[in-house]
Amino acid sequence: MSEVETSSTVALAAAAAAGRKRPKPGERRVQILRALADMLERPGAERITTAALAARLGVSEAALYRHFASKAQMFEGLIEFIEQSVFTLVNQVTERDMPGPEQAARVVALLLQFAEKNPGMTRVMAGDALVFEHERLQQRMNLFFDKIEAALRQCLREATADAPPNANASTAVQVQAGVLVMFAMGRLQRFARSGFKRQPTEHLEASLALLLSGG
Repeated sequence: MSEVETSSTVALAAAAAAGRKRPKPGERRVQILRALADMLERPGAERITTAALAARLGVSEAALYRHFASKAQMFEGLIEFIEQSVFTLVNQVTERDMPGPEQAARVVALLLQFAEKNPGMTRVMAGDALVFEHERLQQRMNLFFDKIEAALRQCLREATADAPPNANASTAVQVQAGVLVMFAMGRLQRFARSGFKRQPTEHLEASLALLLSGG
């Protein structure tokens, strides 16, 4: 089992057995988030309403609001899961002793592997699921990608750490990190908008080698 599979199955998959008994408050929250993520996995799914989410769980809308103050807060729960899962893996990669470009490639790969294993989360990361939701949700996802870009810059700086200070090299690192993030975001959008048919990891190794060549 890969790092991504291990990380992405623990938090939400833990709710699988909760339906067999009356769930505790914390378990019900996880059930709600898992149901929301499952509904987002439907290709072409329109905006999800709390009524549809409650119906899927077999509870009233009022029952949902006992655990979340709003639908936006439910989406924030999914974003927190994305952040925790991805950045835990990013930290593991950046702590390893490997060349900077290799670290950067691994960071992009784990992000896209996480998306491939969690299609519903991909729609959140790509922004499709947030179009009609509170703007702070998209702002939070923007910050997520800003942090990914910062991690990539740090990885790529390692490759030039022993070289004399060079403004051109610094600019090149910033540009390359930005290109890698845009590549990843494009892959996420293509995966979501193709109805999850175009896998984000398609030809990934060759694509990353091309993007990182000369870096």
